[in-house]
Amino acid sequence: MLSRLGQSLAVRLKDWIPDPFVFALALTLIVGLLALAMTGSGPLDVLSYWYDGFWLLLGFGMQMVLILSTGYAIALSPVAGRAIDRLSRAAHRPARVYFLVALIGGLLSLISWGWIVLTAVLARELAHRVRGLDYAYLTACVYISSGLWVAGLSSSIPLLLNTEGNFLIETGVLDSTIGVEATLGSRLNLVYVGVYLLFVPILVTWLRPRRVEATPIEEMLHDDWTDDVPVHREAESMSMHGRSASERLNRSVILQAVVAGVGLIYVVWHFADKGFAIDLNIMIFIFLMLGMLAHRTPIRYVVAMRRACGNVSGIIFQYPFYAGIMGIMTFSGLGAAISAWMVGHASAATLPLIAQIAGAAVNFAIPSAGGEWAVIGPSMVEAAKTMAVDSGVGESQLVSRIAMAVAYGETSTNLLQPFFLLIILPVMGAGVRIHARDVMGYLVLPFVIIYAITALMIGLVPL
Repeated sequence: MLSRLGQSLAVRLKDWIPDPFVFALALTLIVGLLALAMTGSGPLDVLSYWYDGFWLLLGFGMQMVLILSTGYAIALSPVAGRAIDRLSRAAHRPARVYFLVALIGGLLSLISWGWIVLTAVLARELAHRVRGLDYAYLTACVYISSGLWVAGLSSSIPLLLNTEGNFLIETGVLDSTIGVEATLGSRLNLVYVGVYLLFVPILVTWLRPRRVEATPIEEMLHDDWTDDVPVHREAESMSMHGRSASERLNRSVILQAVVAGVGLIYVVWHFADKGFAIDLNIMIFIFLMLGMLAHRTPIRYVVAMRRACGNVSGIIFQYPFYAGIMGIMTFSGLGAAISAWMVGHASAATLPLIAQIAGAAVNFAIPSAGGEWAVIGPSMVEAAKTMAVDSGVGESQLVSRIAMAVAYGETSTNLLQPFFLLIILPVMGAGVRIHARDVMGYLVLPFVIIYAITALMIGLVPL
């Protein structure tokens, strides 16, 4: 029954879900009108907020392009191909593939949300090896698996609360930092991780399309796609087969190995000096060095990166529009106004659930956990402090709970917000006729189920 319902939603919603860029344009107008109506900002004010916000995510957008391309380039190497071949022998049926992708994706996301690219690479390669897979649904499984990042080592809100001199301390909202043992190490978060890892792989297996309805990757490939040609063969075809200085440099194993080796020495020093401090920059650097080693020669790595960068246009031109929406929400005070209105209808018992709703709602306009917390966090924390005194609940305990509730809410509506789908489509969609509308319909039912279960945990599980 669940499978049929999910398939029905996927088919029906295809006619209603536009391209993610259309979603960004419509959301820009909606948020702009709300800012005019709710904040007292004039039309020129809103326009200036939009323009100023446009450039807030340029660095982040470039990080996304690099983490996708460098991760995908590793997957095009012979070493990765052999590893995936061995894995495909263990997951030789569609149900096992969906389960395995959701499980591995969840585990990788606990390390960093950027590692969703590795899950996408794995899923794509398995799609070539296992018959009977529905490729659009497999893409949805990759996306669903990434929801666990919010409970892991790269979770923005808990890390910010644990940062000395964070904006909540500087503005006097908090007196001191809140350690990750009270947020990521809390009973609530550990239960969330356990339930997600146990339940979500089973859920995606239940919801899988019937085999007769599945559309495999082979039926969706563009006719001129060259992904099946190994990188080393394409690199050889570019060679002049001579012994000129340029040819020797292009095929130099030593040159590339020395540079990559020096880079990895820095990586070792980084973690020895700073502990397990992992962020997007160090991840990109690691992916670059490992990719160079995996492809051995400069010319092979050039070919791999050219393929890997071939489908990132959505990130390059759409991220500024979402940054513009974020600018309107932030600079006009619209996000804070929405948060304050919601808090005004809460009590100490209901505030965490209200925080989850706020995180889920504001995420449509600010698809960044750290950015969202900067907008709605202060009013949420002030309310938690007041209610903690009135109800006798520990202040730090209640602030920690509402912080995690905002984080859980924020990540849940990623399933309905195509912004972060742009992160996996460059990998899953390279040379493939697949669009966001083919995937989004499969995400509605998982969103409803995961959000409801998370709300129960927030309300019932002690922090």
